[in-house]
Amino acid sequence: MNTPAAAAAPARAVKSGFRHQGCLYGSDAEFLAMAVPFVEDGLRRGEPVLVTTTAANLELLHAVMSADADRIAFAESDYFGRRPSQLADALRRYWGRHRSTAPTGTVRILAEPARAGGSGDEAAWQLTEAEFNVALVGTRIWMICPYDTRTTGPGVVEVARRTHPEYVVDGVTWPSTQFRAPEEANGSAAATPSLAAEDLFHFEGDLVAVRRHVLERASALLRSEDTATLFGIAVGEAVAYLLEHGIDRSAVWVRPAAGRVVCTLHSERPVDGPAFYGPRAAARPGTTLWMTDQICEWLDVSSDAAGCTIELAMRERPAGAAHPAGG
Repeated sequence: MNTPAAAAAPARAVKSGFRHQGCLYGSDAEFLAMAVPFVEDGLRRGEPVLVTTTAANLELLHAVMSADADRIAFAESDYFGRRPSQLADALRRYWGRHRSTAPTGTVRILAEPARAGGSGDEAAWQLTEAEFNVALVGTRIWMICPYDTRTTGPGVVEVARRTHPEYVVDGVTWPSTQFRAPEEANGSAAATPSLAAEDLFHFEGDLVAVRRHVLERASALLRSEDTATLFGIAVGEAVAYLLEHGIDRSAVWVRPAAGRVVCTLHSERPVDGPAFYGPRAAARPGTTLWMTDQICEWLDVSSDAAGCTIELAMRERPAGAAHPAGG
């Protein structure tokens, strides 16, 4: 990225919480000028560092870092969270696993999505960048998202500046004057309405009733009846998961958010043990969230002293599009 003509003051070097920065580069040298100081500073502070980018960039960075390369976690973008929601989930899980080993509590991630802005679904990645600003709030992840201007499509500069609160130029952090909050980036500040009493469903053991409630709320928002049915199945499995863990009461609500239809289930009681919904979940006995993870674009599970929350989402029907009569 070029330094803005009417330059604001560079962003402060130290912040707490989630930091989300963008960086456009047009050469190997520009990539290394951004990546090397970021990685070296993290290692110097004892912060875990994850780099997920192209195979070529991994080789470049590995060669420059020399012996310190063994202290970095490397992952090729093509094999690390190719689906947008999988990437967000993988980043949060990485932070969860490694935050306790960082003296500062911060984990550094350099994450270049596979095919970002290329021939793939650029709109999906744009939405994902905006969702990072919501999904990773509460973490202490410092993340830079590089974009290679040699391979990305038109509009990438605008996308990066709209979805990243900060961006990096020649090793200096600048605030993005074009940044738009997630709800604004999706066209309307009213995209996430306040929760009304009639929107909240109190699940008290009736699986059929909760699925009916979810379908009534989601059908008008999702792309087809088939999609709505799958969404109901995913929610049903999430409820069954809670039931198997002895939780027969929870609050359930469905709403549109950031281009997705989101369903949240919350119980004041926590779930004992981890939630299984990775590749190995299908082999485990009992109810898991494996099918829910396969169906949904986003799945997040948290369980602590405040209770258990399961959140899942599927893509919303585009604004102005007629709802299909059938699947």
